[in-house]
Amino acid sequence: MFNWNRVIKKFIPKLLKKFYHFALAKLAAFVYGYPSRKLIVVGITGTGGKSSTVYLLARLLEAAGWKVGATSTVFFKIGEWEKLNDKKMTMLGRFQTQKMLRQMVRTGCKAAIIETTSQGIEQFRHLDIDYNTVVLTNLYPEHIEAHGGFENYKRAKGKLFATHPKTSIVNADDANAEYFLNFPAENKIKFNLADLRDLKLDEQGIYFVWNNARFDLPLLGKFNAYNALCVLTIAKSLGLSIEEIQKAAPAMQNIPGRLEFIDEGQLFKIIVDYAYEPKAMAGLYETIKMIPHQKVIHVLGSTGGGRDKARRPILGQIVGKQADYAIITNEDPYDENPQEIIDQVTKGALLAGKKKGENLWRILDRREAIGKAISLAVAGDLILITGKGAEQAICVANEKKIPWDDRRVARELLKNNMSEEKSKYPIGSFVDLFTNEKGNRRLRAHCVLQADGAVICTGDTDVLTALDRGVSVLIDNEPRYYQPKDGAKFLLAMSAHFSNSYLFASEITQP
Repeated sequence: MFNWNRVIKKFIPKLLKKFYHFALAKLAAFVYGYPSRKLIVVGITGTGGKSSTVYLLARLLEAAGWKVGATSTVFFKIGEWEKLNDKKMTMLGRFQTQKMLRQMVRTGCKAAIIETTSQGIEQFRHLDIDYNTVVLTNLYPEHIEAHGGFENYKRAKGKLFATHPKTSIVNADDANAEYFLNFPAENKIKFNLADLRDLKLDEQGIYFVWNNARFDLPLLGKFNAYNALCVLTIAKSLGLSIEEIQKAAPAMQNIPGRLEFIDEGQLFKIIVDYAYEPKAMAGLYETIKMIPHQKVIHVLGSTGGGRDKARRPILGQIVGKQADYAIITNEDPYDENPQEIIDQVTKGALLAGKKKGENLWRILDRREAIGKAISLAVAGDLILITGKGAEQAICVANEKKIPWDDRRVARELLKNNMSEEKSKYPIGSFVDLFTNEKGNRRLRAHCVLQADGAVICTGDTDVLTALDRGVSVLIDNEPRYYQPKDGAKFLLAMSAHFSNSYLFASEITQP
């Protein structure tokens, strides 16, 4: 198919490109009847946290009774209809955006929440969208090569604040806050982490008091404390009472592809996260310190298409230092050679002390890389799969997109692995449970896998009673209990649970 965009990028001078994008934006708004004028439009920009803020705000407003629309890296939403973003584009083209805004109006939406990117702004995709509220989550170096420097990047973000919104909301903890607060707005609102009293972060979530109201949210990490505070501040600015916000706040959870746990009953943890640049990666590692785990096995890559090449070895170095095992793989190469990208990330991991074939692997096929991580994991380990989150495609050469979802692939591989695990242990496989007191081993239970897939244990009555109640293994921060009816999983759980203690279990032994 003939691609006008590639021709425009290649042959049209920069000034004419700007006019082309400007004219398209004007035409799109005219064709669809300037729909944003009939909506409360909230524009979210920044470097980190944009997509999460859009998602959480949409959930909170919806729980408060508002009908909302949203566009972001994570998803598209028009009232009750929504789907994951499968475009590999955060801010849609001018005609697509205006069309969606008109659909929001026709569906009866009260508000539209738009993740507004610096590159989208440079292409006038925000033009003739009447932003009621504009928000800055934070700002730090990113997309620097595309913009030609941090100051250009900051100025691009600033153009959103130059649209004369009714309200501007800025993270006052950010070093660049004053720059954005200097743009004109009827209401200027600042938020900072000090607004949250009695802030507590743990492996279950974040807890704080804001405006004398208590909030307990199942979101992990300091960065999500900022995201939640940003959302609450926006909601208050839109006229919701503190009581309404507090009542709706429990809806703020389960962001697809953002610290998302993948659970198929395995004895180790898997987290899929979008972190693709150094600051987000460092934040992820800070967060997982709160999650009980043994080894960390990290699957990562880096995007192509000329995007911020300098960060590739930095990502490798972070993971090389923090993870026990690093598996470097393909991500979104676009027109670049994917193996060269992998090699550039690998350089950083090698500098951090990793050794190829020992605790560092380069695997071009992303599915194979995730499978390798699963094969390395044992009970209590933590696998991180980063860079894509809930994205629905891998972008390769000639603007082709291969359908993909890290979460789906991880689930498929887990199910296959667990089926293989079951077949690995034939009928008659067993685990013996001993006590070890003053050097004397005493057999307390003998547990054998039966033909029906369950386990039968014989031995001391008190031990058998306890085993019938189940054996716990810590999964996703909570004890999960496996019972004899769970077969090989129960035997594996026994081996993992009873180790280096008064009671200890053998490994699974085949007949």
